[in-house]
Amino acid sequence: MVGVTSSDARPDSPDTLRAVAEQVAVEAAAHLRELPAPSSGTGGADVSTKSSPTDVVTASDASVERFLTERLAVLRPGETVYGEEGAGDVASARWVVDPIDGTVNYLYGLPWYAISVAAVRDGETVAGAVVEPASGRVWTAALGGGATCDGVPLAVTGTDDLSLALIGTGFAYQADRRARQARMVAGMLPRVRDIRRAGSAALDLCAVAAGWLDGYVEHGSHWWDWAAASLIAREAGALLHIAGGPDDLGADAAGLGDDVSLAAAPGVARALAELALAHGAGEV
Repeated sequence: MVGVTSSDARPDSPDTLRAVAEQVAVEAAAHLRELPAPSSGTGGADVSTKSSPTDVVTASDASVERFLTERLAVLRPGETVYGEEGAGDVASARWVVDPIDGTVNYLYGLPWYAISVAAVRDGETVAGAVVEPASGRVWTAALGGGATCDGVPLAVTGTDDLSLALIGTGFAYQADRRARQARMVAGMLPRVRDIRRAGSAALDLCAVAAGWLDGYVEHGSHWWDWAAASLIAREAGALLHIAGGPDDLGADAAGLGDDVSLAAAPGVARALAELALAHGAGEV
């Protein structure tokens, strides 16, 4: 078990909240590893769907969210937890959790999925942790306190040439929107080094923080997807434009869309926003 220790022991300091987020995310990852694997592919009583037949939820999602909610109730009594699978109230949320970001990957046995825990105050993330259960990697950040992966400080790349930038993206669950996203990506692809689609928004944002991606842009992400990982990326030096969240780009990213998430190294962030806009981001 990870202990809740901090250089600033005030109960509501970003350092303390970071330690709590890390503890419960690490514990939840251990809980997930103990659960039976879901039925692979598309069938099984332990798998259901939400917004479309491709938008899956497993029994493990629900179990991990219950675990997170219960542990936070012990460690942070009286603080509302808001989660993807129905926990809590968005307006009063003090914690935002995603039990499994990348559920389709988890369902198929691919290792790229994550558990996210974010502490929020007045709608702003002040601390967060993202744990990748398959690898054991632990990403954390505190507002003003930097970001780390397994304790090693993170920093974005220094690239300033978009044509040499590796860009992450993702796709929605509705077929018509996926088609529009595909057209945007097809237009962008000749103008960048390459494009990756890993299947987890949280891990894509952490990859930007680590310098494994130079940038990331996706439509359709939700608060629970980016609440923790956006702070990790930002504390590592990324510039962000997230609908309903951090905005470092302002007018340069206006028109990208009502539910867009963009994060990139400072040298290519504005050029990435411009490229996405030129290829239909506003209509996605």
